[in-house]
Amino acid sequence: MKCKLIIAAALLSLALPAGAQFVTVQQAYEVPLTELRLPVSESGTISFKECDKCTYMTESVSPSTRYVVNGQDVTLDKFREAVARVTDRNMETVTVLHHLENDVVTQVSIYLR
Repeated sequence: MKCKLIIAAALLSLALPAGAQFVTVQQAYEVPLTELRLPVSESGTISFKECDKCTYMTESVSPSTRYVVNGQDVTLDKFREAVARVTDRNMETVTVLHHLENDVVTQVSIYLR
């Protein structure tokens, strides 16, 4: 009986760390393609706003920022080419991942129809 009690107490003590607070590491923004201003270089800045009435946010990008088109990693130049070919820019949404602690955009992705 004592053995079962000790095992139960041990298992309960393992569950305690699960109650820890969650910390937001990255913020994801869904941005209409019409409200996105891509960086000129890999170490530049990206500007975007989430809605027509929102103000533009400007965040840094780095050479390690990933640019993704339809699930495939591409260069910044290829990303720019892909979004330049979009005919109805109002219908496309871009996801921008911003690492809050490092204050840098880690990924910019789009899934084209």
